[in-house]
Amino acid sequence: MSALPVLDLTPLRQGADPSARDALARAIAAACRDSGFFYVVGHGLDPALQARLEALSRRFFAAPEADKQALAMHHGGRAWRGWFPLGGELTSGQPDLKEGLYFGTELPADHPRVRAGTPLHGANLWPAWLPELRPTVLAVMAQLADAAQLLLTGVARSLDLAPDYFRSHYTGDATQLFRIFHYPATPQMGWGVGEHTDYGLLTLLVQDDVGGLQVKTPRGWIDAPPRPGALVCNIGDMLDRLTGGWYRSTPHRVRASVDRDRLSFPFFFDPAWDAEIVPLPRRAADISDDAAERWDRASVHAFRGTYGEYLLAKVARVFPALHAAVRPGA
Repeated sequence: MSALPVLDLTPLRQGADPSARDALARAIAAACRDSGFFYVVGHGLDPALQARLEALSRRFFAAPEADKQALAMHHGGRAWRGWFPLGGELTSGQPDLKEGLYFGTELPADHPRVRAGTPLHGANLWPAWLPELRPTVLAVMAQLADAAQLLLTGVARSLDLAPDYFRSHYTGDATQLFRIFHYPATPQMGWGVGEHTDYGLLTLLVQDDVGGLQVKTPRGWIDAPPRPGALVCNIGDMLDRLTGGWYRSTPHRVRASVDRDRLSFPFFFDPAWDAEIVPLPRRAADISDDAAERWDRASVHAFRGTYGEYLLAKVARVFPALHAAVRPGA
């Protein structure tokens, strides 16, 4: 198994022993200081729901390309939702060896941000020929959002903050993005996803039993294989920025499999679209910046603006053509 720690979220629930919560907070701090990656159990995701999601996802990706094209991302417009084909997403400047479905918070046409044309806000695209996918994805997203809010109370405790600090300041109206990725088996070794960091606060990853995720730790690259009943969690750029680099958003990548297709389901739980991430006072005076070590040499600490602006800047690198369509004023 991986060298990443396994953290049980049960002590964060009501009625738990305060000493157990304190011990978990110390374990969260140690994991965030070391690699920024860890497994979580006691997260509350229904195993039967997870199994249904995996089965439906396999049906979707096995469908004829014409059926998938009906959900192509250009149909989602400014909402940045839908399907992209193999090689349609760029990471580290190179096409990824994966195809995928993008989802986000389901918003009606009369929502103020949708009416205003705010990028990355709107309705999801759903396959009419696979009606079971919609309720399954929305149920998974709801359970993962609950798990993320719960975990953030532990992260807050690890930083000597009030338990509701993140919900009060950043995630009361969180930016929630969910992906279903399909990595076809490839005859030659390659990268399903190149080296990168995630953009927001937390990522919770559901993966099948194939594996391929690798994490760049202080001791070098290590595998983060699937662990039954556990999610993989990693912290993103905004938690790195908030803590002045005390907690790191860690580079990671996915090695393509030569003999089996792989499915993964990352859920990104991020700050509100219009939130500006301000470093904690006791961390702002001693910022530790790792820009020189990142593949794009970009500093999360030099950025000024809202999370929405940061996210759009990242979209420009991942989907250049789409960014041209969703950028403000387009």
